[in-house]
Amino acid sequence: MDSKLVVARLSALAQETRLAIFRELIQAGAQGLNAGRISELTNTAPNSVSFHMKELVHAGLVRSQQDGRYVIYTAQFDAMNALIAYLTENCCGGNTCDLNGCCS
Repeated sequence: MDSKLVVARLSALAQETRLAIFRELIQAGAQGLNAGRISELTNTAPNSVSFHMKELVHAGLVRSQQDGRYVIYTAQFDAMNALIAYLTENCCGGNTCDLNGCCS
């Protein structure tokens, strides 16, 4: 994975509201959430939700799809899994390890 993409994704998540939004989208699964519901769940003003969604979409962590008069946002699980894999690929010096007890 390109380090610039890693930095963009981590930067997108390194903000409290965007992290909360992303976690809600992870919980919502493949059905996703519309902006109004995201606003309710995260106690974030609707116009702020739009701003934060733009950042998450730009980082490739979230996808938006029009559904009638709503825009449905879904987490991009493959992008998040790739990010986690990148961060842990050299865990324990490349040896098989138990991440729960790794390096303790």
